[in-house]
Parts: sequence; C-alpha cells; structure tokens
Amino acid sequence: MASNQILAVWDYGQSIWMDNLTRDLIQSGELRRMIEKRGIRGITTNPAIFEKAVSGSKLYDADIEVGIQAQKSVEQIYESLIFDDIRNACDILQPLYEESGGLDGYVSIEVRPTIADDTQATIEDAHRYYQEIGRANVMIKIPGTLSGFEAIERVIRDGINVNVTLLFSLKNYVDAAEAYLRGLEARVAKNQDISKIASVASFFLSRIDGRVDELLDEKLKTVGTDGAQFSAQLSAVKGKVAIANAKLAYEKYQELVNSDRWQALKAKGANVQRLLWASTGTKDPTYSDVMYVDALIGADTVNTLPPATIEACADHCDVADRLTTDLDKAHTLIENLKDPDIDINLDQVMEDVAKDGIDKFIKPYQAIMQSLEGKVKQLASV
Repeated sequence: MASNQILAVWDYGQSIWMDNLTRDLIQSGELRRMIEKRGIRGITTNPAIFEKAVSGSKLYDADIEVGIQAQKSVEQIYESLIFDDIRNACDILQPLYEESGGLDGYVSIEVRPTIADDTQATIEDAHRYYQEIGRANVMIKIPGTLSGFEAIERVIRDGINVNVTLLFSLKNYVDAAEAYLRGLEARVAKNQDISKIASVASFFLSRIDGRVDELLDEKLKTVGTDGAQFSAQLSAVKGKVAIANAKLAYEKYQELVNSDRWQALKAKGANVQRLLWASTGTKDPTYSDVMYVDALIGADTVNTLPPATIEACADHCDVADRLTTDLDKAHTLIENLKDPDIDINLDQVMEDVAKDGIDKFIKPYQAIMQSLEGKVKQLASV
C-alpha cells in the first residue's frame, strides 16, 4: 500500500480537494503542506467554514479595523476578509492550476446564500466576486436551485468558472449539466473561447443517508418481535442510498459526455463538468470514516473532503475503481425504496435536504454578520 493513499486515488483520475480554508491555514504554511504532502488539488469553502474561521480567530482583527477606518459596512468588511483569503489560497494553488492545464488548482467561494432564489442578484454576485478576487483559478459556487440554473447558464456564458453546489437528485444534476452546456453553446455561437472555462457539479452524499436512515429507524421502531425479515430488509438499505444515487449520477455523466452534443463542444475546446462528491464526512460513527471515498473513486471526478477525512483517507483508504461497479445493484436499491414495505419517497427526501442545505448556509452567514457586527463595535470603541 502507498504511504499516502490520496496519491493512489489520483492514479485513478480523481482529484481530492479540501473542504476547509482559514487564514491560519494559509499563514502557517499548512495549506502548502497539504498540497505538497497530502496531494490536495483544490479547495472548497462555504459560509459555515468562514463563520468558524473569522469568529474564532484574532487574525482578522487588524483588517477589520482597516475596514472600520474606511467606513465600510459589516458586509463589505466580511467580503474584504474572505476575498483576501481566497486570493492568497488561489496564489498558493496557482502552480498546480498551471501544471494541470486548468484541471485543478481551484478555490471555490459561494455567492451570498441569502440570494439563492434571486437569479439576477446571483449573477451580479458572481460577476462581482470574480472581478474583485481577480484570479483565474477562482470558482464561484452557485446553488443548484431553479433560480440558480438560469444564473449558472448566464455566468458560464460570461466566461466565469462555476461550482454548482447543493445537488442531491439526478434531475437537478442533469439540470446543472444542461445549464453548463447551454452556457458553453451560447459562447460558441458568438465565436468566443470556451477552453478556459471550468465547472464542477457538487453532488452531496452524507446528508441523504442521514435523512433516509432517520426514516428507516422510525420504521424499525414499529417492527415487532416477529418481524426479523422486515427488519433485515430495512437495515440493508441504511447507509447505502447516497452512494447508489451518486453512481447513477455518474452513469448520467457518462451518457452526457458520449453524446453528439457534448462531442461538438469538446471539438471546440470545452472542458468536462466533473462530478464532485461533497458532504463526504461520515456522520454515523458506525460507518467507515472513508466510506464516501472508497466507494466513489473513478475517472474525471473530484472528491472534496474535510480535514479529518483527508487524514483518514491518507492513512487507510482502500483504493480501487468502484464508481462503475454494481450499477445494477444501485438501480435496484433505489427502485426498492418504492416498495410498499419500505416506502421511502426519495424525491421528497431530496427536496427536504436541499432546502435544509440552503438553511445550513444561511444561518452561518447570518451568524458571521452578527459576530462581525459585535467585533466592529468592540474594535471601534478601543
């Protein structure tokens, strides 16, 4: 076995990105170490990550004071802090971006989660973030919602890299891919270059299993002592739906890249929109801490891992190409959810976790605004 299994994952055509970014990580040199020693090839961020970083550190205080003196609003101060971190991380990853020909080396930053249902505001945020950060290897995260898909198409059309986030259902993944294709086709129609545009479609995992497992546990509580076979039937589904769902998404991806429509864009220099596995930290302690890595290794994909999962994977990932194996079982498992005995409405699960996903970003964003407001008042009075 390799001493660092993440390097073995790369041999199968999958990039490992890190789901974390703090100023301390940058200034301490730890980010460079993660790239050089752990084989990390990109970074994703979200408001929850920044909320913990800014509210839990004094490293930002000097810049907050500069913002106060410049009479910036709390939101402007927040953006100046995170934009600096994103720029510095982009600079550290720039050599990898160049070496990989624009495949990796990206840092993702999400538009304000409070505007997820506002297409025009999302487009404006994406443009402003891209211009103010000013790095070719920044990727703007836009939620895969009904309003988001229109924004994604427009932003791709305008030549901006996009990370489509909060995808759970196959339908929404296909909608994200369609938005990417339409954006590229609009550029081709205007004879504009499409070879420098990158996109990933972030397909979430553990939150699906978390919700499905809750529903299964509720059903298991109602099973009597004579229901051993039924209990086994329900238990067999636990912890398996998200991976099966992801394999079906990859099957859709393969159909797409083999289509005439995609081949026409590829001939013009288009880059594939890779599927990115997100929410890969295992929530249930009875499951393997690398279950969402081992099961989904495959070509032309990204897996974004929190730091603890990175260390676990480097130590004991069981690396093999499993993304296209057992597809029949994946189809059967998803279909069996409709069985009257199991009766899990997967469409409703997807809708619930998607809504919850937006809330999980809005609340930390609001929390950091409140925390910053408190810091501004404190530092302004000194």
